[in-house]
Amino acid sequence: MAVLELKQVTKTFGTGSAATEAVKPLDLSVAAGEFIILTGPSGSGKTTLLTMMGGLLTPTSGQVLLNGQDLAQMKEKERSKVRFNQYGFILQASNLIPFLTVDEQFKLVDKLSKQDHGDYADQLLTALGITEERQHFPNKLSGGQKQRVAIARALYNHPAVIFADEPTAALDSKRAAQVVQTLQEQAKQHHVAVIMVTHDDDLLKDADHVYEMVDGQLQLQK
Repeated sequence: MAVLELKQVTKTFGTGSAATEAVKPLDLSVAAGEFIILTGPSGSGKTTLLTMMGGLLTPTSGQVLLNGQDLAQMKEKERSKVRFNQYGFILQASNLIPFLTVDEQFKLVDKLSKQDHGDYADQLLTALGITEERQHFPNKLSGGQKQRVAIARALYNHPAVIFADEPTAALDSKRAAQVVQTLQEQAKQHHVAVIMVTHDDDLLKDADHVYEMVDGQLQLQK
């Protein structure tokens, strides 16, 4: 069964003659442990699609289903809980809190979720090769280290789906390849669905499937 499923999803901005169909009717199914990449030119609808899948934007029509539940039918409080408990987000800027050390980033998640994940942070930091940086603040980390911490933090809540929006854009080619390989490995190891947006064609080889977004339409490339 798909973890995340889109059924005839569309998104239109504006009305009447000013209406713009940013996302045309599309279907998509993503399973646990699957690593997919969305690519395509700027303005093609990738970010709009990712935002709808992430429960931050409601489709004009169609359904976004997480484990069979329609996000649009949930109250905003329920969607917020889904975003915190079921989703992990990795952004281009890593979005680490600047005044917290690596360790404290995870302690904050524990505090907000009112859960104690035990030594799971240790396991993630070890797997990602950044245990020696755990007492460092973000400004003392390299770009690749920041993104690996962001990956660890995204996995920390045991999410069902991870969304990565251009996570390698600020990295050199070597670091970018390492981050994508890490995402692919973590998807398999933790049985998490990973959906990544990128413009970099060199990174596509690690994906299970590659979809290209062109003028609001999604086309399977691999």
